[in-house]
This record gives sequence, structure tokens and C-alpha cells, in this order.
Amino acid sequence: MSDWSMWLLAAGVLVVLELLTGTFYLLMIAVGLAAGAAVAFAGSSGPVQTVTAAVVGVLATGLLYRSKYGKSSGVDASVDPNVNMDIGQTVTVPAWQDGTARVMYRGALWDVELAPGASPAAAPGQYTIREVRGSRLIVGA
Repeated sequence: MSDWSMWLLAAGVLVVLELLTGTFYLLMIAVGLAAGAAVAFAGSSGPVQTVTAAVVGVLATGLLYRSKYGKSSGVDASVDPNVNMDIGQTVTVPAWQDGTARVMYRGALWDVELAPGASPAAAPGQYTIREVRGSRLIVGA
């Protein structure tokens, strides 16, 4: 097998692993390996191929890290209505005991807690879900 085909085979393996992991970092290293294959196809020596693959892989990874795709969104899923469909829904609280209650919501019993800043002597009634922490609903007026 020729050098360039070995580089492409290694790049292909990384692309498959990338599909299993869901990040783009292995794909950037695969781009570096493809660059090594291109240099090998052009007839360069082994050390030049290796240095080219390393430099291109590191540069591609660095560019990805600096882009918007390399950073996590930083959104807390417990308060994001796009992630958790319960945020913004209403529950009926029959009675409060020391700022907590138990309610039936979506066919299950949930612990309910008042959101920070809510009135400590809350009255029974309808409340809007502001956050979900495990099996606890954080509600506000």
C-alpha cells in the first residue's frame, strides 16, 4: 500500500469515529491526515508528510476551538424551554407546607418548590414552572 492511501485510510477511520462521538475535533485531525495524504501523493518524504499532517491538524483544531462550533452553548437545560418542555407550563398547587408542595403533573407526583424571590406565604392556586431540578419543579407566580 502506498503512503498516501495509508494516510487516507487513517483519515477515514477518524471520520467514522467522529460520527460516533458527535464532536468536530476528530474531523479536524482527519483533515490534517488528508493533508498528509495530499503531500504524500505529491511525492514528499515521510517526515514532511508527518509534519504537514500535524501542522494542518493542529491549525484546524485551533480554528474550530475559536469558532462558535467549538464552544458549548452555556445554556442551562434546567431553565431552557427549548430543551425542557415543562418550562412555562402551569401546575395547580393545592396547599403549601414551608415553601414546598406535592402536585400531580403529567401523571406523576412531583415535589414543588417556590422560586427564589417568590412570596414565602404562597397561596394555593396556579403556578408556572420556571425550572426543573431532577424530580423537583421550581415554580413562580
